[in-house]
Amino acid sequence: MFTNIGFGNMVSTGRIIVVLSPESAPIKRIIQEAKVSNTLIDATYGRRTRAVLIMDSGHVVLSPLQPETLAHRLQNSENHDHIKEGEKIE
Repeated sequence: MFTNIGFGNMVSTGRIIVVLSPESAPIKRIIQEAKVSNTLIDATYGRRTRAVLIMDSGHVVLSPLQPETLAHRLQNSENHDHIKEGEKIE
């Protein structure tokens, strides 16, 4: 299952460890370290980074969407996983 993280970019839902706000100094350090180690994926298309996704592979993904928006999308994708084929979505 994939989740849209903005501008049509998708990440594997099951591989996301945490969704964070980029405002704190420790998160800014994580972003900087990922840039140096070539594990940073910038999906913001030049927009302001509003959420940072840490993946189980060690990659750091930057998103232009708010963490709350991403959490809502992740929660919705989990709910859809539990719906059986042919079952009505209300």
